[in-house]
Amino acid sequence: MDKQTEIEAAAFRRLLEHLDERKDVQNIDLMELAGFCRNCLGKWYQQAANERGVELNKEQAREIIYKMPYAEWKEKYQTPRD
Repeated sequence: MDKQTEIEAAAFRRLLEHLDERKDVQNIDLMELAGFCRNCLGKWYQQAANERGVELNKEQAREIIYKMPYAEWKEKYQTPRD
């Protein structure tokens, strides 16, 4: 792995840590402010894996991003919208 890839991987891991630390920030808020959310990251992760010959489904990719099954994260941390 070259240095740029190492740096990008480290920055991505830090982004995931930051999102994990900020469970109070809802996906809808991320979408409205930044144009992407945790689910987008999961989709991008899945696509990158599949493009490289690694079979990964949507739920497996989301579990990597959320650090737990998506359904469990939703139950624990997603707040109802008005």
